[in-house]
Amino acid sequence: MARMNAQPRRVEHLQTDKGNVPVYTTAVIEQPWSSYAPEDHATWSQLFERQQKILVGRAAREFIDNTRKFGMTPDAIPKFDDLNRVLKKTTGWELIGVEGLLPELTFFDHLANRRFPVTWWIRRPDQIDYISEPDLFHDLFGHVPLLLQPEFADYMQAYGAGGVKAHAIGADALANLTRLYWYTVEFGLIKQADGLRIYGSGIVSSKGESIHCLESAAPNRIGFDLMRIMRTRYRIDTYQKTYFVIDSYRQLMDATAPDFTPYYAQLVQQESIPAGTVLPSDFVYNRGTGEGWAKVGDV
Repeated sequence: MARMNAQPRRVEHLQTDKGNVPVYTTAVIEQPWSSYAPEDHATWSQLFERQQKILVGRAAREFIDNTRKFGMTPDAIPKFDDLNRVLKKTTGWELIGVEGLLPELTFFDHLANRRFPVTWWIRRPDQIDYISEPDLFHDLFGHVPLLLQPEFADYMQAYGAGGVKAHAIGADALANLTRLYWYTVEFGLIKQADGLRIYGSGIVSSKGESIHCLESAAPNRIGFDLMRIMRTRYRIDTYQKTYFVIDSYRQLMDATAPDFTPYYAQLVQQESIPAGTVLPSDFVYNRGTGEGWAKVGDV
């Protein structure tokens, strides 16, 4: 797999009068660590220190422990090579640098081969509290610590292999599988001995959602159910209306082990479920009040 050694591009969404338009890239690049400006390291430091404080008592214990195992600090943006020495030895995964958002099939192929793409650039100071696309902080701080957890690492590889299959089956299958990623890898909660805890990268990298997902009365918190999740629409522009709770990382791996092809055939016959709906069959940890929910915009 060839890697670019020249200064990589910063590939961001295109800003238009109709909103953000995704721009995709497939290049794999060397992390240009020496080119990071002081303000880049300062942004990393600010975000890292803020989230480390917020996540105490909120994040899954594995997430907290693994940031320490990687030796992540607020002092500077970590070097991918340093992290890879720990990661490869522990679970066989490797971080690869990318310029921005990847096409779906490219992303799935990397995961299926235990390569995790990390955007090389970090958000600007004016984007500290919100950025509409993955950046280095989201990808590295949010996703990478759990790749040291063996069962979660296996789940991510299985998800990638499943994504390659779903892409070949068609758009409906891909939509179902995307919902699984969204409600687990990005916005998942886990039940641990000390209560519900966060493992989803979209939450651990967000100040507001780290608090909202556990402490607000507004969202639903519902037990993990594979088929139910793959029918459930979600939010990309607000906090989630529903969070799904796993019992263990093994539960994720076990759910992903079967061939999903028969599942997709069943799902295509069923209606999608609005993001905030609670079903009679749900195991409900918390039925949300719905306060502040947008009435439209589920995807």
